[in-house]
Amino acid sequence: MQPSKRLFLRLGDRVLHLRYEHWGQGIVVEELTSTLEGGTALVRIDFEDGQRRTFHNDLDHELCCYYFGIRKSSGPSGNPKRFLGRT
Repeated sequence: MQPSKRLFLRLGDRVLHLRYEHWGQGIVVEELTSTLEGGTALVRIDFEDGQRRTFHNDLDHELCCYYFGIRKSSGPSGNPKRFLGRT
């Protein structure tokens, strides 16, 4: 049996990227976590620049978004419609 993944982000979390501040704040809009052995855990994040980006979300994996500069943000979200941008 596969041990459970240590997930960094959850649906609705607000985030920032340390090296790409021009992306603005983001919000996790989708979680994809495989239940198969060796499967991956991904999150999709909508950023204020209008782009949706996908990141690895397992803290036990070297490619986890945390190690690439994604951090949880507790700051004000501004206009929530800017995040969703998809109606």
